[in-house]
Amino acid sequence: MSERTELINKLLEMQKKFIEYEHEHGVDPQDYYMAPEGHPLHNYRQQYMELATKLVDVSHEEKGSHRLMV
Repeated sequence: MSERTELINKLLEMQKKFIEYEHEHGVDPQDYYMAPEGHPLHNYRQQYMELATKLVDVSHEEKGSHRLMV
């Protein structure tokens, strides 16, 4: 399995878990942005953003292109 496929699968799994949590408990914006340690959403945004950014980078590498850094 390629790194790109693995990243996509991780992102989809994170989304699935987030949606399940949201349906069961609702999501308070404070928990989404600053969930305390031990909370299921602790560092969710940061981890998701890091994986998504890595996916973009890997995709560009595969295609031989680059993204503009502004």
